Amino acid sequence: MSARTDKMKVGMFIRPAGHHIASWRHPEGHADAGANFARMIEIAQTAERGLLDMVFCADTHSVFTAHEQGLHRLHYVAWIEPFTMLSALASYTKNIGLVCTASTSFEQPYTVARKFASLDLVSGGRSGWNVVTSGNATEALNFSNEPHKPKDERYRRGKEFVEIVQALWDSWDDDAFIRDKDACLFFDPQKMHMLNHHGEYFDVRGPLNVPRSPQGQPVLVQAGASDDGRELAAQTAEVVFTAHATIERAKAFYSDLKGRMARYGRDPDHLKIMPGLSITVGRTHAEAVEKQEQLDELLHPDVGVSLLSTRMGHDLTGFPLDGPLPDLPPNKVIGSRSDDAIAMARSKNMTIRQLYQWFARQRGHAGFVGTVTEVVDQMETWFKEEACDGFNFLAPVFPIGLNDFVDMVVPELQRRGLYRTAYEGPTLRDILGLPVPQSRYARDSAAREKATVSA
Repeated sequence: MSARTDKMKVGMFIRPAGHHIASWRHPEGHADAGANFARMIEIAQTAERGLLDMVFCADTHSVFTAHEQGLHRLHYVAWIEPFTMLSALASYTKNIGLVCTASTSFEQPYTVARKFASLDLVSGGRSGWNVVTSGNATEALNFSNEPHKPKDERYRRGKEFVEIVQALWDSWDDDAFIRDKDACLFFDPQKMHMLNHHGEYFDVRGPLNVPRSPQGQPVLVQAGASDDGRELAAQTAEVVFTAHATIERAKAFYSDLKGRMARYGRDPDHLKIMPGLSITVGRTHAEAVEKQEQLDELLHPDVGVSLLSTRMGHDLTGFPLDGPLPDLPPNKVIGSRSDDAIAMARSKNMTIRQLYQWFARQRGHAGFVGTVTEVVDQMETWFKEEACDGFNFLAPVFPIGLNDFVDMVVPELQRRGLYRTAYEGPTLRDILGLPVPQSRYARDSAAREKATVSA
């Protein structure tokens, strides 16, 4: 293994009852967590006790199924809107990063820039924006009668969207606000910057009516794995949340994405790749397997079929559960994770039941099951062989899955020198080891001065 000197990054993917779709049925699970903010406080504070980098809240503008059958059995249909929740959690935490989703397909750049800049001020520099273009076609039905845009168009819009948001975050220089009461000067007008953007999808004047972020700009997170998604990440992302079931696929993705950054003049260390990882740990291997099987048995077949149908983009109702996945036509809307699931089902001769159980448990991510030593051995291998810079932990069920990770896995990671023993600083950029971005206007000014001197 290579001798990496950096520390493993570990975020936490937060779901109301847990990442496993059947987690709400677990005897110790939080069935009411989607509407119980006290549960979210407990989860965030436990994650912070474990020195995790961030809580990561994915989101969608629709329920997590497109099919009526099984809908009433599914717990992932209503939850606290994550931006509101993270704003509240900022007051109950001190160090952990606060990251959530905002869609470039259904929101506006100005409002997204304003919200995340404000969360950064409220939290003292701990916010991050998970940029998504929304691959779920059912979301579009809640915004207009127009069909969901094809992937390539969503990414063109998304690229312009991100450029505008980042420019708006530079609307004010760090020292723009003088607040001189005696001289009656509140701000220096030379340090306020109008954007005046006119593009293919947006016209935005600016400036943003929120001061510059305590960490320069909120951290940009992305989850796209397609070629378009990788290119956008190479150009703009600082954290990538991805899904890979095997180390071979993870290593190929890591090498490809880091390799694309040079064309944008970016340092590969300024992008942290953190694939999702489901962990079930026990005192013995048999105990860990039993924990996983207990959750799998709680999954109702209607829910499994509905979940898989949504992910595949095709209704699988009526097909034999213990038969193979039928031949499916290409889907131009659903993301690359569906292609990965189909490929795995074919290669392993999985039945529909086996595939939906796997997907309900991991959603295309890696899954480690075993003792603390077995789990950490695999985490260390992925990290040192450059399959990742860390992981986004997917607790199968809250609170016990998170408690097991913090109380059992984290100490072993620390013992091996792979993981922090204290937070590196007050901001999310400090924690992740990311540089503070210089304002584009400061860069432009420096470039002009250099050109003048050269002349």
